[in-house]
Amino acid sequence: MKKIIGLLIVGCLVAIATISFVRNNIDETEAFAGEQMGTDMAANPANEGIGHGDRAPNFTLTTLDGEEVTLSDYQGKKVVLNFWATWCPPCKAEMPHMQNYYEDMAEQENVEILAVNLTSSDVGIEKVELFKEDYGLSFPIPLDEEGDVGKTYQAITIPTTYMIDTTGTIQNKIVGPMDEQMLTDYVSNLK
Repeated sequence: MKKIIGLLIVGCLVAIATISFVRNNIDETEAFAGEQMGTDMAANPANEGIGHGDRAPNFTLTTLDGEEVTLSDYQGKKVVLNFWATWCPPCKAEMPHMQNYYEDMAEQENVEILAVNLTSSDVGIEKVELFKEDYGLSFPIPLDEEGDVGKTYQAITIPTTYMIDTTGTIQNKIVGPMDEQMLTDYVSNLK
């Protein structure tokens, strides 16, 4: 059992180092497209300090199912905005909790889960499709194929999750995996 835990820890550290390396090598002068809900993202290209009390930067991505999703379309709903990849062990541990929560509470709590796959640093869309099937995921999975949204939301360590209230304001940023009780607690505190 200690070996398995040790291997999981080593795997997580390798994943974190890989993502950090990829993120650090992205051209820092790249301009962001899109708008922040009411504010142009280009006004703060690094989005430094994005967190509690900030308006959630808007984005439009195509989901694994081929549908276009725009964050601002969910204004009026609570949003769990999750960033993940198929090779990430903590992401794998978190997904069943997110699916159970989504099935049990999404309608009752007026909440949507958007699980943004960091496709630009993942191992291919085919793996994302298999992951969705294997885990029986039914919430939208937007694909961040260029890496811009993950960069905007500073999703360096994954999973990273933002809790966004009905006004489009970020209330919490959680780095690391969550279980169903954590999701319930965070979402119930959103207005």
